[in-house]
Amino acid sequence: MSELSERAASVRFPAAANAEAEAAKLNQGALEFMFGAQKMVLDEMVFLGDEMLERTQTEMHLFTEFVTKMAGAHSVKDIKTMCEECGQHQLDFYRRDSERLFKHCERMIAATSNLISGRALN
Repeated sequence: MSELSERAASVRFPAAANAEAEAAKLNQGALEFMFGAQKMVLDEMVFLGDEMLERTQTEMHLFTEFVTKMAGAHSVKDIKTMCEECGQHQLDFYRRDSERLFKHCERMIAATSNLISGRALN
């Protein structure tokens, strides 16, 4: 009789084995999702730091250029020309900055889509 109960205890039911395999698969998926989300957050923090540094450097360069041209202006016409040139440089900077941020947002949307669909991040 004890032999029968030992055999019954050692035999795994297919439903239990399937449930364990499914649970392991779900746990693995959740773990991959969490690691992917963590990687995305850290990448965003690095991107933000780089963007802040680059923007500060560019703004300082534009301000220095403005002050230099203002100091060199000797007439109203020179001041008008200087304001037009500096305004154009500022607009060009905003255009490039906006394009770069738009491309970054596209990459983030693609990465988020890949993370949600279960594909690995690069």
